[in-house]
Amino acid sequence: MSSENEESHTGPVSPFNDLPAMVIVLTLLILGIEAVFQMAEHGLIGGPTAIGWRLEAVNEYGFSPNVLDRVLVAGDYSFGMLIRFVTYPFINVDLTQVAFCAALTLALGKFTAEYYGGIKVLLIYLLTSICGAVVYALLVSGNYPLLGGFTPVYGLIGAYTYALWLRLGQAGKNQLLAFRLIGFLLLIQLIFGIMAGVLYEVAPPPTWIAELTGFAAGFAVSLVFAPGGWSTFVDRMRQRG
Repeated sequence: MSSENEESHTGPVSPFNDLPAMVIVLTLLILGIEAVFQMAEHGLIGGPTAIGWRLEAVNEYGFSPNVLDRVLVAGDYSFGMLIRFVTYPFINVDLTQVAFCAALTLALGKFTAEYYGGIKVLLIYLLTSICGAVVYALLVSGNYPLLGGFTPVYGLIGAYTYALWLRLGQAGKNQLLAFRLIGFLLLIQLIFGIMAGVLYEVAPPPTWIAELTGFAAGFAVSLVFAPGGWSTFVDRMRQRG
């Protein structure tokens, strides 16, 4: 009887109870924006012109190397131009990209938020988006757009890797094991790139530059954001020396 009473008082447990609020917000933004695009493209909202909403969003909030040129060369520091450095992750190319980005944001965001805190996860997400976009624009020739949430997701992987690197060090284990996830993902990207080249005779898009930069930036900012911050990192390096 007591267990039945407890169940009746507690009620069903929400699957979102264990997820930090900031991670839920980021994921809902990814899914919500794509839901609007999907409904518009299927004629459910917006009328006949709504089918072009995704393209309009790309033009207004997407990122390409020309954006950095406009900012640095033409001196265009308008809000509409600068906002693109952090809005492009929420404009995905298709449902497959949305599914991967949302799932990885939930999984990695939960761990990193528990370790670093929700606000720092948001900062990691935004900072790695900016770093990835800047390096992408500096290294990529042409004007191939950078869209979707893979760059900040790789930033979260960088933060996750640093936290795992610290924990392995504390346990006296091989810290190189912390890099297994990023190594696996890069291998998968290489395989898909080769398959695309063989099957479709097209070169893979250069977005891997932004994603790898996002990972490096996520790992780097974690030196400061992790519990103990930079001083803890320096102490560990001295002990290893």
